[in-house]
Amino acid sequence: MTTHWWAAPVHALDESAANMARLRQQNLTKPPGSLGLLEALAVQLAAMQWQPKPRLVSPWITLFAGDHGVVAEGVAAYPQAVTQQMLANFVAGGAAIAVLAKELGARLEVVDVGTLAPAPMPGVIWGNAGRGTANFVREAAMTSGQLDHALDLGRQAAQRARATGADLFIGGEMGIGNTTAAAALACACLGLEGAALAGPGTGLDSHGVAHKAEVIDRALALHGFLPASLERGNAYTALRCLGGFEIAALCGAYVACAQQGLPVLVDGFITTSAALLACRLNPDVANWLLFAHTSAEPGHVRMLEALNARPLLNLGMRLGEGSGAAMAWPVLRLACVLHGGMATFHEAGVDERA
Repeated sequence: MTTHWWAAPVHALDESAANMARLRQQNLTKPPGSLGLLEALAVQLAAMQWQPKPRLVSPWITLFAGDHGVVAEGVAAYPQAVTQQMLANFVAGGAAIAVLAKELGARLEVVDVGTLAPAPMPGVIWGNAGRGTANFVREAAMTSGQLDHALDLGRQAAQRARATGADLFIGGEMGIGNTTAAAALACACLGLEGAALAGPGTGLDSHGVAHKAEVIDRALALHGFLPASLERGNAYTALRCLGGFEIAALCGAYVACAQQGLPVLVDGFITTSAALLACRLNPDVANWLLFAHTSAEPGHVRMLEALNARPLLNLGMRLGEGSGAAMAWPVLRLACVLHGGMATFHEAGVDERA
């Protein structure tokens, strides 16, 4: 029996460091629990970093891009050419994630996992799993070979991040039509019909959203995903039949980060779909995922609930690109700064409560 790399164990958490961090939180000069979720984040990061005072100083952002054959069904508000145009914008520094990465001092790389670009673009890593996925309403989105290649491109990105000393991984995405693929994947995982997760994406009206839901239902029926949650072995099949190249790469990156002990900050709707699939491929990946924000895309809440996620922000964002995660990174960093920098009652000479 073949053992796939993504099924290998993830890096262990250090419960001793977590316990020491909890004890420190109890002794800092503040009422217990008064920093809310920031306290839990510090403890969680302590377990991930194997030290009672975690630090975050070097975020890494990989943006994966791919085109989608399902766009032929009229599910997108923008033409497919926008995918390639945005790749140039990312590299030139004009896109939101590029601006945020520069401001945060984060490394940003762009990987073409499978767009319709006929040749490599300057400044973009050429992954080339294929020139866009097939239309999954008519056939499987990709072959097993293409899926394996896309998953491995994600693993390679995680390895580059770890090799350069990054302490947090953010995955971004770009691909006209990818909210349809993400919704279809999550529906397959959660046993839902398309209407439960289909949303406006880049700006569909109510009729467009209804059409998108109908397209998703046709795809779910074609590939045999009935209203029942996926077993672990079927997550791979779901990615092959319904996924996008960039979503598969995100999935591979999340698994590889967990295996290397690199915390992940998950962005929004599309990246959460990838996280859901990563956790179905390897359930322990969930221990290494932090969630940045609640997207304005209506189906996102359902996915977050399925992952028992507690997102940090709710700003009404739905841009993608990793932009919501980039906005949330300072919150994580400051959670660590507060945890490590505040004085204890003993150090400050402050009386503890009676």
